[in-house]
Amino acid sequence: MAPPKAKPIPDVGHTRKAYQGIRQMLFHNEIVPGQKIAYRDLAERLGMSQTPVIQALKWLEFQGLVRHEHHRGYYTEPISIQEVEEIYDFREQIELALLPQALTRMDALAIKKLQAALDAHLKASREIYLYDRLLRDMEFHLTLASLSGNRVQHQTLRLLFDLLYLKYGGNILFSTSMDKADTAHKELFNHIHDNHLAGAKAVLSQHINSVKRHVLSGLERLMKEKVKANV
Repeated sequence: MAPPKAKPIPDVGHTRKAYQGIRQMLFHNEIVPGQKIAYRDLAERLGMSQTPVIQALKWLEFQGLVRHEHHRGYYTEPISIQEVEEIYDFREQIELALLPQALTRMDALAIKKLQAALDAHLKASREIYLYDRLLRDMEFHLTLASLSGNRVQHQTLRLLFDLLYLKYGGNILFSTSMDKADTAHKELFNHIHDNHLAGAKAVLSQHINSVKRHVLSGLERLMKEKVKANV
């Protein structure tokens, strides 16, 4: 399963391949928070020279997914509970702000598109492969945001998902309750279908905050376990 799609980078060929390959490693938690990134090893794994790997890491640095230290190389950032909380708060602001616009543009074709995203999520949520379920969950929210017609906020929302899914990887994703997400998505869709803005806002806000609580709780447990392990 490929990682979440991102805005295309300007380079082509090996740099693009390296960029997508590193994103996939981040998504699948093969590169974890707080880790030094050995670009020589990445080049070997990706079957290419170090130059396109370094160029890809520069682009990921620009996106805030990795950092570069002079004369030391590239690193992933350690887990930051504050950053994760801020991401979810910003995500809620964007999604709630886009709802009224989406409802005013919600014709039969838009409903059909959102229904397809919901069906894909519900089907994936019954399967074992968690990464697929997470991607379908993300695509449902991005589909709804795209129906607002606001491209800038839609792209910003996609970048927030990148921060969560790539910067933190499996350390954060496995905290999410998928059963609750199923119910929330169905309720949200029904309110949108009935053009009930207040109900849609209430469900969406509760859903995002519920996921945030699950994730933050999981991260706090993870960090406590690491502290105990290092004692």
